[in-house]
Amino acid sequence: MQNTSQSLFERGLKVLVEGVSSASRGPATFGGAPRYMSHGQGARLYDVDGREYIDWMMAFGALPLGHAHPKVVETITREVTRGTHFATALEVEVEVAEILVNLLPHVDKVRFANTGTEAAMAAFRLARGHTGRRKIIKFEGHYHGWSDAVLINTNPYPPTLLGHPNDPIRIPDSSGIPEEAWKDTIVVRWNDVEALERAMAIHGHDAACVVTEGVMSNMGVIPPKSGYLNRMQELCHQYGALFYLDETVTGFRLAAGGAAELYGLSPDIVTYGKALGGGLPMAMIGGRAEVMAGLEWGKVLHFGTHNAGRLALHLTKVMLETMLADNQAGFSRIKDLGLKMGSEVRRVAKANNRHGIVVQGVNSMFQVFFTEKEEITDFRDFCTYVDRMKFRDFALRLMDKGIYMNPSATLHSLSSIVHTEADIAATARAMAEVLEEMP
Repeated sequence: MQNTSQSLFERGLKVLVEGVSSASRGPATFGGAPRYMSHGQGARLYDVDGREYIDWMMAFGALPLGHAHPKVVETITREVTRGTHFATALEVEVEVAEILVNLLPHVDKVRFANTGTEAAMAAFRLARGHTGRRKIIKFEGHYHGWSDAVLINTNPYPPTLLGHPNDPIRIPDSSGIPEEAWKDTIVVRWNDVEALERAMAIHGHDAACVVTEGVMSNMGVIPPKSGYLNRMQELCHQYGALFYLDETVTGFRLAAGGAAELYGLSPDIVTYGKALGGGLPMAMIGGRAEVMAGLEWGKVLHFGTHNAGRLALHLTKVMLETMLADNQAGFSRIKDLGLKMGSEVRRVAKANNRHGIVVQGVNSMFQVFFTEKEEITDFRDFCTYVDRMKFRDFALRLMDKGIYMNPSATLHSLSSIVHTEADIAATARAMAEVLEEMP
């Protein structure tokens, strides 16, 4: 069969770093040439050689409506003829903000941005401005964008490098990050109440915020232990630190109100990205009125020529209206499909009985861990017990059978409203075949 992806990769290497524009879609993840895609429709992706895939990656969770949803196509086609971007105040900007504030009880006001990284940078600055404090408390394995202050302890490392769980060694994930950029960032083991209580006793009165993902989403899918996030919120209130819930991944995937709704939380600051834009760059910072007031008149600066892009806002509005229609039927559907997919993979793994496999998921999100451990509960479990190379082999073999999942075990798969039970059945059959073929 023709392999246009390989030739494109070879051309790309001459003009693009790694032949792509993000490591998560290049050879660092694929181990060689990635599949270059041509177009998408519904729950399907098509590569440049015409091969069809059931897409369980959905642009890393940015597409709850799937590819080229008719309402999306209609809206973008209409609005692009009226202009792409004005960098002015917009009626649709107010309309989308009204929807979000009415939907999220912990959000009084919002500020739109472009990416999750940018929104998180603004949120950290806002927390420091509001509290007058400098320290940020984050968790091992949690990713809050690639800015210098928090790009530490987000990649899997050999367990011997991590240090004692009561005092994790802070490890920058990149060259070019000066130590002074993260000297005020404290790293704590996640899903460990005692570790958090200890860290707050030491640093709590100096902490501007404690930031967490509602579900650890950049080490596959690792749910919080019962009551853990609620205790985190209590500790923030006790020590006067802001409770910052990063919903970049979980927002509009786990429930209409994200992880905050699912786990009964009322964060002081929240950020959204990915699914918010429905396929175009869109992010937001939201929170209590007194906290968000820090952005007024540039007390805490946040600028951006492309903030609140009009095409992205129109797409955000379509996504929200579609998912919320008929008593939030869209969110019910992606939850139901995600849970069914996880159940089917568990059934296949049990029937195969040749590989140690654990399937973890929360509503629409799921991931397959090759491990002999019964459960992966935190970053250190992932680093110690998950066979990432075996997962990459698994995912690449699935691609040859028309199933698209990202080959990195640190990521995860997601359902959309256009997936079907037939897609689940086809994926399960392909997985069963691959597990039999794998050494």
